[in-house]
Amino acid sequence: MARLPRLTIPGQPHYVVQRGNNLQAIFVDGQDYASMKDLLREMGRRFGIEIHAFILLPNQVHLLLTPQTAQSLPQFMQSVGRTYVRTFNNRHGRSGTLWEGRYRATVLEAQAWLLPAMVVLEHQAVVHGLIGRAVDYGWSSARHNAGAQVDGMVRLHPAYWRLGDTPFAREAAYATMLDRGASTDLQEVVLGAALKGWVLGSEGFIEGLKSGTERRLQRQKAGRPARAQGEKAE
Repeated sequence: MARLPRLTIPGQPHYVVQRGNNLQAIFVDGQDYASMKDLLREMGRRFGIEIHAFILLPNQVHLLLTPQTAQSLPQFMQSVGRTYVRTFNNRHGRSGTLWEGRYRATVLEAQAWLLPAMVVLEHQAVVHGLIGRAVDYGWSSARHNAGAQVDGMVRLHPAYWRLGDTPFAREAAYATMLDRGASTDLQEVVLGAALKGWVLGSEGFIEGLKSGTERRLQRQKAGRPARAQGEKAE
């Protein structure tokens, strides 16, 4: 089956995954991780990308971001990918591809899905057995979003601000969500949508997107995730 064309909707959050070829390592040491983070920061500013959450795993990168224009995301990912491969190959005396083809991404409805998607993303270090608590992983946005440190690359989404009336309240609420983690079902929904390109959102949200594209947006109905994941009731 032919792959769907990638969908980029300016002003809407996207969950993006870029993996190593055959899931091989894309980071060998701390300098590699730092190089990738520097690139994300630089290219994000250059191409109009707001990064709300990120995690750098040994063989993949996950990003939760909002592009300003229809070209922001593809230009950002192309520039990050090409520059990082050149730097990585030069450092480690190798040649050839590093990535598993093109990046994968899904658009998601912020009100219902942004916070659950953040938890899924930042919890990946725990899922992959790299750390016991997500907030202790150094190469992600978890410490920033949980209030443990400040990371100037991360931009808080309005959906995050609804967690509380003060920075402390928001950080504490999110830290609790992060410690609870994400259920296996929620991970499968979010990561499956990102890898397959299906939009995550309510029927009304998806219908609103259909007017701007002829691309198929969903395989089956997508709804609001269970509030048990820690999100406040509206």
